[in-house]
Amino acid sequence: MRLPVLLAALVAVATCTETFVGHQVLRVVPQSDEELQKVQELQGLEHLQVPAIPSHRNQAHPTDPIPQEWGSPHRSHPMGIRLTPSPVPQALVDEERSRQLPLTTNTFNYEAYHTLDEIYNFMDMLVAENPNLVSKLEIGRSTENRPLYVLKFSTGGSNRPAVWIDTGIHSREWVTQASGVWFAKKIVQDHANNEGVASILETMDIFLEIVTNPDGFAFTQTKNRMWRKTRSKHSGSICVGVDPNRNWDAGFGEAGASSNPCTETYHGPYANSEPEVKSIVDFVKSHGNIKAFISIHSYSQLLLYPYGYTTTPAQDEKELLSAKAVAALTSLYGTKYTYGSIITTIYRASGGTIDWTYNQGIKYSFTFELRDTGRYGFLLPAKQIVPTAEETWLALKVIMEHARDNMY
Repeated sequence: MRLPVLLAALVAVATCTETFVGHQVLRVVPQSDEELQKVQELQGLEHLQVPAIPSHRNQAHPTDPIPQEWGSPHRSHPMGIRLTPSPVPQALVDEERSRQLPLTTNTFNYEAYHTLDEIYNFMDMLVAENPNLVSKLEIGRSTENRPLYVLKFSTGGSNRPAVWIDTGIHSREWVTQASGVWFAKKIVQDHANNEGVASILETMDIFLEIVTNPDGFAFTQTKNRMWRKTRSKHSGSICVGVDPNRNWDAGFGEAGASSNPCTETYHGPYANSEPEVKSIVDFVKSHGNIKAFISIHSYSQLLLYPYGYTTTPAQDEKELLSAKAVAALTSLYGTKYTYGSIITTIYRASGGTIDWTYNQGIKYSFTFELRDTGRYGFLLPAKQIVPTAEETWLALKVIMEHARDNMY
């Protein structure tokens, strides 16, 4: 056992990449409202990298990998919460990377996780193969000056009603970027075969931003697989990054986000401070005809709609066809999803993407949290990429068809 650990450590030193040898995933089951509040407070500790905390007790939910010294099996935490740790499967981190360079999008490996450059290369191939349908737009530059690319799928016309889909705004959620790649190919295939979303493309455009947070995504591949935020730097703090899903001008800075730059949910110095967010804001406003906006995250198997920063129900809540979309998703592999407003389904979250888009008048604003519910979490095995994308696509199609058929 010592030799693999030593080799892993040497590789980490050579590549400056953080490994998770000796780390654990802790499954926390709060048994009272007091314990639930304590678990929610853990979100303020950056080194824990706590993901979505449920809003109800007796709902088991794992944290991300944290240092082993936090606890031996079934140890009671000083706050009174019982911890059930399990080892982080470092092998899953090592298996995520595929380095076979395809010559066409037909030979691209959709069953593997890819680097930023590989995804950009895929986008270029897709555009070159389908010049009458697909174009690549650069809507801005990231903090570290990487291009922010959006694929546009259109059969013609100008400023037509449109659907926006983004993946990877939280960089460690690799199954989302991988699903975004699969979605792009699926749109092209449907159009070529005159099926699926082909009818949607007759009257609407689709915009797809596959890598919404490229700086963070590159960092997860070269330094720290569990990085969530952007990579911006802020005066007065040694901590890096802003949570790009707390940086929107919708309840910005209110409860449900942190003012501490060292936390995972730091909202940033001001709304739209992050170019990754500001570029989308500017695009949506300048386009002016986006009818559905879908932001895709992982994990927890949820379909969420506004609001996250207020308990006031969305005006169109009864029309937000979550039940139908979830039924379509579940029909393929039986994957169970929960749906509802952000604040009632998971937690209060201010400055979120779809709260802003809904307030801009985009009625069909949704967030997906893809597979799974915590067994693998952000380290979802690559063999689940295509099944995840396939089932999610069925729900997306329901939303897009409804937007097409109920134009406003």
